[in-house]
Amino acid sequence: MEYKDYYKTLGLSKSATEKEIKAAYRRLARKYHPDVNQGKAQAEARFKEINEAYEVLSDPKKRRRYDELGADWKSYAQTPPAQGPFGRGRVRVNLGGLGDFSDFFQTFFAGMRGGGWPREAGEQVGAPFNIPLRQDHEQEVEISLAEALKGGKRILRGAGSREVEVRIPPGMRDGSRIRVAGEAAGLGAGGGDLYLKVRLRPEAGFSVDGDHIAATIAVPLTTAVLGGEVDVVTLDGRVALKIPAGTPSGRVFRVKGHGLPRAGQAGRGDLLVSVGVSVPSTLTRREREIFEELKRLGH
Repeated sequence: MEYKDYYKTLGLSKSATEKEIKAAYRRLARKYHPDVNQGKAQAEARFKEINEAYEVLSDPKKRRRYDELGADWKSYAQTPPAQGPFGRGRVRVNLGGLGDFSDFFQTFFAGMRGGGWPREAGEQVGAPFNIPLRQDHEQEVEISLAEALKGGKRILRGAGSREVEVRIPPGMRDGSRIRVAGEAAGLGAGGGDLYLKVRLRPEAGFSVDGDHIAATIAVPLTTAVLGGEVDVVTLDGRVALKIPAGTPSGRVFRVKGHGLPRAGQAGRGDLLVSVGVSVPSTLTRREREIFEELKRLGH
C-alpha cells in the first residue's frame, strides 16, 4: 500500500497539536476549495488529499494507528475479527426479545451498508462493513445590514456545479453561524452539515453596536444653534429628526425601533444618531459681519 504522509499534506510536523491541525486544514481548505478553483482539476485533487489527511489526523484513534503502523494502518483497522469457536457463519445472540445480532444491526444501521455489510440471510456478520464518516464543512458568508434586518438567501456552487440554496434568517450578527443540515456533500466536503459563518459587510456611515445601529450626521451650524429638522437615512428609509436649539457637536439622539432585530426577543434595537456640527469653510461678507457681531456680543 502506498504511504501517504498526511502531516506533509497539511504542512505539519508529527508533534502538531489538535489546534494546529484544525488551523492548517481550514487554511488549506479555503485555498483549494472547488468554489474558488472552478475547473481546476489539480486543485480539486489537492482538496481531496487535504480532507483525507484531516479525517485521519483529527481523530485521535486513527491518528495513533497511523503513527504506529504507517501505510498499513487502514488495512489493520479493517482486518476482520478472528474466527471464533462457532466458525464464521451467522451467529445468533439472545438480545432479550430484540432478535438476533444481525437483525439488531440491520435495525439500527439501515441505509449504512458498505462493501462488507451482510446483504442476504446466512451471510457472515464477521466481515468488515464500512460506515461513511461524516465531515462537516464551514465557510464564511458576507451579508449586508439590510440582509441582517430582513434576511436573504445565497446560492453556493459546489462540486460538480451543484447549487446549494441557503436561507439567511433575519437577525444575523457578525460571527453568527447558519447550519444547513446534510449539505456539506453538495460542496464536495463530505456527508456532514454545512456551517456558514456570517460576516457583516461594512457600510459607509453605519456601524453595529449589539442590537443598535450607530450613525453620524452632519447638521448645519444654524440648525444646531437655532433648532430645526434634518433627514436621517435608516435601513427603513429616511426619517425626520428634530434638532433642539443649542445642540452641541457629539450629542447622540435615539431613533426608536430602527436598529436590528433583537437576539431572541421581539422587536428591534434603535438607531443611535451622533450629531456633527458642520462649520462653513467660506463666508460671504455679510455672513462674516454677522459672526463678528456675535463675537462682539460674547458668543
